Amino acid sequence: MKTEEICFGLNRETDERSLAAFLQRFADPLFLQTLIPRLEHAEIPAILDFLSRLMHKHVSEEEYHRLFLRD
Repeated sequence: MKTEEICFGLNRETDERSLAAFLQRFADPLFLQTLIPRLEHAEIPAILDFLSRLMHKHVSEEEYHRLFLRD
């Protein structure tokens, strides 16, 4: 998905595709090398807590190990 195609608020399908594209760009190593050193100290655990809560709520333990940890 091209950056200009990332769009939210039209419908669930477009939101899901746009979120996936946004997160892929967000997780790009070059971007993270730029962003992470600029985060405030409290932002690091806040991001970790937020993402951990989402995974705990929406992903089973088996899925966590298989898909996230790749055990």
